[in-house]
Amino acid sequence: MKITTILIIITILVTVLFSYMSYASNRRTERQKYTVTKKEDLFEIRYYPKSIMATVVSPGANFEGTKNNNFRTLAAYIFGGNKENKSIAMTAPVYMEKDGKGSKMSFVLPAQYQLNELPQPKDTSIQVHYSDEGYYAALRFGGFANDKRIEEKQMELLEKLNHEGYEIAGNFKYLGYNAPWDIVNRENDIIVKIAYKN
Repeated sequence: MKITTILIIITILVTVLFSYMSYASNRRTERQKYTVTKKEDLFEIRYYPKSIMATVVSPGANFEGTKNNNFRTLAAYIFGGNKENKSIAMTAPVYMEKDGKGSKMSFVLPAQYQLNELPQPKDTSIQVHYSDEGYYAALRFGGFANDKRIEEKQMELLEKLNHEGYEIAGNFKYLGYNAPWDIVNRENDIIVKIAYKN
């Protein structure tokens, strides 16, 4: 009994330590730049300049059913699966959204690159393109995110925007900042483009 308890405590301590190390590494990862232009009750308005993204779309009505395949496809591209066999640094966040075409995932590529400097993917399902710059309403939340929780947060943001009189000008997007194995200090955003003038 004592040995089992000790093993459980050691496992918990190792898991928490690994998670904190992963979090520290995540904080050193390059993040997409934005400027907070206004803070509202429970959400903020951010200006996102254009960034370069690598995007893949797959059929599917939910994130959980497609995210692993989409992630592997994009990870293969940045880890050398391109026509120059060139590695590209991972950044944060990872974008996910759903529309009439299916489930979409995007990696933000490092700011040091111009579009014409990036290698072409070997996988033709990947598109390398500029993001849509503009003003976005953003709601931040912690913990783990699944389809149900993402939809709840989208509805929460939608209700707040309607209440404050903001006009939505795009699809809702989920932004994840953590590795799947991170346990503590998880960061998530729901963003949506709005008609806004600073």
